[in-house]
Amino acid sequence: MDNKQATLELGQKPVGKLLTQYALPAIVAMTASSLYNIIDRSVIGQVVGPEAIAGLGITFPFMNLSAAFGAAVGVGASTCISVKLGQRDYKTAERLLGNTVTLNLIIGFLFMLVCLVFLNPILRFFGASDVTLPYAREFMTVILLGNMITHMYFGMNAVLRAAGKPRHAMYATLFTVACNIVLVITFVWWFRWGIRGAALATVTSQALALCWQMWLFSDKKELLHLKRGIYKLKSDLVRNIIAIGISPFLMNVTSCVIVIFMNNQFVRYGGDMAVGAYSIANSVVMVFFMFVMGMNQGMQPIVGYNYGAEKYDRMLRCLWLTIAVATAILLVGWSLCMFFPHEIARIFTTDPYLLELAARGIKIDMMVFFVVGSQAVITNFFQCIGKVKISIFLSLSRQLFMLLPMAYIFPLFWQLDGVWYSMPISDFCSFAMTIPMLWWYIKKLRNS
Repeated sequence: MDNKQATLELGQKPVGKLLTQYALPAIVAMTASSLYNIIDRSVIGQVVGPEAIAGLGITFPFMNLSAAFGAAVGVGASTCISVKLGQRDYKTAERLLGNTVTLNLIIGFLFMLVCLVFLNPILRFFGASDVTLPYAREFMTVILLGNMITHMYFGMNAVLRAAGKPRHAMYATLFTVACNIVLVITFVWWFRWGIRGAALATVTSQALALCWQMWLFSDKKELLHLKRGIYKLKSDLVRNIIAIGISPFLMNVTSCVIVIFMNNQFVRYGGDMAVGAYSIANSVVMVFFMFVMGMNQGMQPIVGYNYGAEKYDRMLRCLWLTIAVATAILLVGWSLCMFFPHEIARIFTTDPYLLELAARGIKIDMMVFFVVGSQAVITNFFQCIGKVKISIFLSLSRQLFMLLPMAYIFPLFWQLDGVWYSMPISDFCSFAMTIPMLWWYIKKLRNS
């Protein structure tokens, strides 16, 4: 099947089959990626020590901040491309591809430069102590030097999905994960390069995958391919990319702010080991949430195409199906974490104190996890159809408007437990806010 026919199927093929076709590769890829993160942190925790796990936790805000800029381009461009393909405006879709490459290079370079210059002060601000700073600095120095590669890799994967090649996006991620696992074991376990070896494994594997992605987009037989004349930034295209990408950008920036604040709260009320427990709990949450992210990535081209083609019934069928599957997946994750928190925490550490902290943290953090899937899917839905203000509001509601004040107030009364309990309570409040917003929009759509 040629690339053009693949995009036309987005408006013709049964929605269930389409969602399976697009979401399954993304789920496989995202799950593999989350499993890599577990192996990565497990190797670091077992070989380097519990302090290294805490140091790695300090780098989460940095990774979220980098992802914010990457998402602003990658998600924004892929959504714009999906809509243009739905409108059969192939020339503009191709120009969007070229502008994606240029923007990723510019933003990736500037982010790297600024962060390397101010690395130590930034890490201190993120919650690094004298113990954890050396580990965090070693890891982030290598990651930042490869920042342009990371931005390009994620950006091209997003465009592959929008261009009707979800399996190729999956293959790129699976290759990156497999290569990462081999390299992190080699560099950290065998060569004993410490946390720097884990960072080098990440950048190297992404660079190799990026070479394959660029080779795919250099094929002139493809509907979207790299060629002269598409790389010059066009103000209208850049505005459209940023307008759509601003929602995931703000969501990731907010995540960065929240993790910085949470790291400092955990240090204040529980010390460095509490930060390590938070790092472990975050890793566990992401294992299951990656399934939801995969579903979101799968629904994005389907919803975007059918919205552009004004096939609203197909668009809504895709939304309901995605919500149902995401909720079912997170129910499984919730059950495992409620009944086996110690067994899960033991994957990351054998230190008795850190183990107890992490097990308790996992159980509290995942208390209402099964409602998070629908909130994430609905937020992504508004982003896919270009309803930027609604998407931004929903993106910020859980973390900035709810979690931040709760994480400040609750510890004043309940110390370390207050920091942990602020997360599930804000999750439920955000869910309660999202559902009415969706019903309002659907009613408005049907009355128009």
